[in-house]
Amino acid sequence: MARTPPSSPQGTGPNRLFWFLVVAVGLTGLVVWLANRYPNALDSREAMINITRYGAILLLVASGILGSRTLNVKKAVRDIAIWIAIVAGLVALYGFRYELETLALRVAGELEPARGNETVGGEMLYRRSADGHFYIDAMVNGRPVRFLVDTGASEIVLSPDDAARVGFERSGLVFNKRYQTANGTGWGAPVTLRYIAAGTIRFDDVTASVNNASMSESLLGMTFLDRLSGFEVSGDSLILRP
Repeated sequence: MARTPPSSPQGTGPNRLFWFLVVAVGLTGLVVWLANRYPNALDSREAMINITRYGAILLLVASGILGSRTLNVKKAVRDIAIWIAIVAGLVALYGFRYELETLALRVAGELEPARGNETVGGEMLYRRSADGHFYIDAMVNGRPVRFLVDTGASEIVLSPDDAARVGFERSGLVFNKRYQTANGTGWGAPVTLRYIAAGTIRFDDVTASVNNASMSESLLGMTFLDRLSGFEVSGDSLILRP
């Protein structure tokens, strides 16, 4: 009596490879679409690590489903679709979180003009304060300093209090630099700032001076502004271009 050959399990090798490729291509297309929909969602290292981790889990699950001895195509597609939806939701969540953080920063920038806002082109935008001046909250040598923007000042001028906070002790300064100001002759001590950062704009090794007399605010003068690619005042906005 002739033997009946054993029936092959549902889903052959080529079919399994086909479905695996479908999953891989679908996952790649999904990530590309979400990256375009939320262009800043995957900017951070944490986001990239997480999406890579979940993508690897999805491929592992898909491999397990497609590699089983009996492949139920409908169930496999359903299970894989669920995991793809999970990955899509996670990427969308990162994008939504970024948009919320950006909105919060913009609101804070409107309420506190000296904090500024980063524009799409990487510029920093500051609003005019109620007294008609522009102020910038910057970081100097790791310490916060509020500056009054003064295009008439040839350099950055730190008040004695701000200078002490960023690491310049008065006892180590030599006040041998003379200035002509509206209030008469003033004296300053030349220093070099390790770095100064206004929002996303940062410059290293910037020359400045420490004023001998007390000041209400430090001045952000031309030794900072000249290192920008450009700056302009448009209405009540000051735009700094890195």
